[in-house]
Amino acid sequence: MSQIDYPFHFDGRGRTAQTDTSSYIRDLIEQVLLTAPGERVMRPSFGSGVMQLVFAAASPEVAATTQFLIQGALQQWLSDVITVDAIDVQAQDSALLITVQYIENRTQTRGVARISAPGVAP
Repeated sequence: MSQIDYPFHFDGRGRTAQTDTSSYIRDLIEQVLLTAPGERVMRPSFGSGVMQLVFAAASPEVAATTQFLIQGALQQWLSDVITVDAIDVQAQDSALLITVQYIENRTQTRGVARISAPGVAP
């Protein structure tokens, strides 16, 4: 089954680019994690708030907070698509490296999404 690829772009034929289901789910996870609450006009609660923690001091408390935010956001917005198995967050330079292990609900296959949340100037 083909889905619209994210970010939106055109393929070599000038049509809307499409992707397979596993890549589409990874794209959905990335959208939830990298969108700040309030950023989308019609869905002001959409997102995770992870980008606000990129410049927080690297500590076990910040890592636990980040994992909690990610778990809650993915359950709220993608629970009909995936079941989150494990989340790992690491601070590296000015970025957060996020690894989400999940199970696709429809096919019961395991997947891993690795996302880097880059630091931006406050």
